[in-house]
Amino acid sequence: MADSSGFAVEAALDELYAAGPDDFTALRADLAARAKAAGDPAAAERLAGSRKPTTAAWVVNLLALTGPARDRLSELGTRLREAHAAMDGATIRALTAEQRRLVDEFAVAGLRAAGLDRPSAALRDDVTATLSAAVADPDVAARLGRLTKAEQWSGFGEFGFTAAVSTKAAPKKQKTPGARPETGPQTRPAAES
Repeated sequence: MADSSGFAVEAALDELYAAGPDDFTALRADLAARAKAAGDPAAAERLAGSRKPTTAAWVVNLLALTGPARDRLSELGTRLREAHAAMDGATIRALTAEQRRLVDEFAVAGLRAAGLDRPSAALRDDVTATLSAAVADPDVAARLGRLTKAEQWSGFGEFGFTAAVSTKAAPKKQKTPGARPETGPQTRPAAES
């Protein structure tokens, strides 16, 4: 999207966040200078203030900017939220299995696209966690392509609030004075001879 000066800041941000970590800083300075030269100081400021992503965030950004990952993860998240709202266990199980397959597929594709043939376990975990967070959290999904760090989903949040929860406590049994708690089968001591 270009503003009145003709500078396409969103396209510039896409280019920036798809760039490799080693190229990010120099490209950020170049894009900011081009925006300033185009007469768009607001775009120049926005570009200059862009934070460099971690390697995991860059992998996910690259994946989101070059393929269908953003749309597919968002769509799966919507279907999962609907299944949770309907408390449809069979659909939730099927979609959870689909989520695992899709996240694994995208993690492999993203690492391959980034040229990371032998990523560390920590990097793989961060990429996988970020992709899973994008399914669970629409805000994370909306930021795909502009992430600056790996994301995590705690397991609470959007999915956790779809079912009603009762907070009424069950009534407690009253104890009778002198009564002994039952602990199982009662045995009598053997009679002495």
